[in-house]
Amino acid sequence: MIHAHLTAMVLALVLFFIVISLQSQGKKTKVLQMVLRTSYVLIIITGLMMFFSLYNITFLYILKAVAGVAVIGLFEMIIAWKEKGKDTGPFWIALAVVFAAVVLLGMMLPLGMKYL
Repeated sequence: MIHAHLTAMVLALVLFFIVISLQSQGKKTKVLQMVLRTSYVLIIITGLMMFFSLYNITFLYILKAVAGVAVIGLFEMIIAWKEKGKDTGPFWIALAVVFAAVVLLGMMLPLGMKYL
């Protein structure tokens, strides 16, 4: 399940940057946004499956889940505000911080890879 979760996350990240770049060029991105939202559903489903398969759910797992949902929310906020022509600078900073927290928590926790 971890591989499916990581694959959905990488797919969402790639699609997010494609949507942002196409928006910068002034092109329509509705179809890609719907595919991106489908990848969000896959991320949430696989994340919940891993979360509820844990024997011991600690605070760090809950924090990682909340931060993961925040990353998805920030993706959507950046896309929506960029489409309206508003400043997205603070959202990019928040996305960098929260995404780094999710990655670090993912590597630190027992289900993650042993890099740290």
